[in-house]
Amino acid sequence: MEMDGHAAARVRGFGTSVFTEMSRLAVAHGAVNLGQGFPDFAGPDFVKEAAKQAIDADLNQYAPSHGTPRLRRAIAETWARDYGHEVDPDREITVTSGGTETIFDAIQAFLGPGDEVVAFEPFYDSYLPSAVLAGGALRPVTLRPPDWSFDPDELAAAFGPRTRALLLNTPHNPTGKVFTRSELDQIARLCRAHDVVAISDEVYERITFDGAEHIPLATLPGMWERTLTIGSTGKTFSMTGWKVGYAVGAAGLNVALRAVHQFVTFATSTPFQEAMATGMELAPRLGYYDRLRAEYTARRDRLRDALAAGGLRTLPVHGSYFLLADIAELGFPDDVSFCRFLTTEIGVAAIPPSAFYVDPARAPLLARFCFAKRDDTLQQAAARLAHLPERLASRGAGAAAP
Repeated sequence: MEMDGHAAARVRGFGTSVFTEMSRLAVAHGAVNLGQGFPDFAGPDFVKEAAKQAIDADLNQYAPSHGTPRLRRAIAETWARDYGHEVDPDREITVTSGGTETIFDAIQAFLGPGDEVVAFEPFYDSYLPSAVLAGGALRPVTLRPPDWSFDPDELAAAFGPRTRALLLNTPHNPTGKVFTRSELDQIARLCRAHDVVAISDEVYERITFDGAEHIPLATLPGMWERTLTIGSTGKTFSMTGWKVGYAVGAAGLNVALRAVHQFVTFATSTPFQEAMATGMELAPRLGYYDRLRAEYTARRDRLRDALAAGGLRTLPVHGSYFLLADIAELGFPDDVSFCRFLTTEIGVAAIPPSAFYVDPARAPLLARFCFAKRDDTLQQAAARLAHLPERLASRGAGAAAP
């Protein structure tokens, strides 16, 4: 479908996201969709029941624009308990309609025409359009496999007179990297030296593996007053369709964020906010977060074994719910062509990570798979991936034939 000719110039280059394309292809070919990052299993009953009770109690009208008092208190109590930082629930927390809205609001709040935001690539695909819509530009700093480290000199060089913000994502999508304290210290030093705001996307904070420690950037010395931390109850409680995200940070930062938020969604669904407040209140007592990590570890290992059986080597992952597989030796010119082949010929959909780069040509040849799926979904994918070596062999033989 073509974009209307009256569309503003700044949106004409956006096109259809790779997630939409691959999901459409998956439906057309009956593929197991391990592309788009959402769970296909049920969220916890205690949260669902809380939503029903909120609806039955007629909590169905507009919430305060910056969030229901109960949810903001629950977020503040979580920060005090888990990160040792006291947060004012009235002035230092804003509830939004999902983490993606929070990212958009924050970039509009702190970036203007000609300004720059530093971000590590590969990056979540909303970062670049959000910067463009603010009239700004994104300055990428490349993470390099297999450990997804960055060059400190490259990071330092990305900061300049027009830098207004830095975007951090930890645990990181799509690489699964969890930034270490040493790396966070380097980032924090530059933010302080250049007096920039840090927008820290930490929506996968509860999904970490193998002893990796998630450290909020805002907890480092001198960073609270300049960091907005983005959280997502949808990721934590496996209910992404409820779209309940939030930002935590100093009051002045929240004032700027709220100035944008009020004109984007104004307020987030009231009964779902009440349900997520229940979730955050009960989760520690019920051992929910420990179970979440254990279950995701099992899913990660199951998919890693399935990909290995299909001849695909995976890179280490310490957080989030994605695995990257190395496709460099498979003979495909780029990751998009491999993902199309995998979807149409094998019946498993993945995402080409080149979509997460300013210049797709810089992307290593990898494919991203989501393991936030039911056991039967992963088993079905494993059965299909088992045929990948023979299909690749026949494809190579066909290509070589005269």
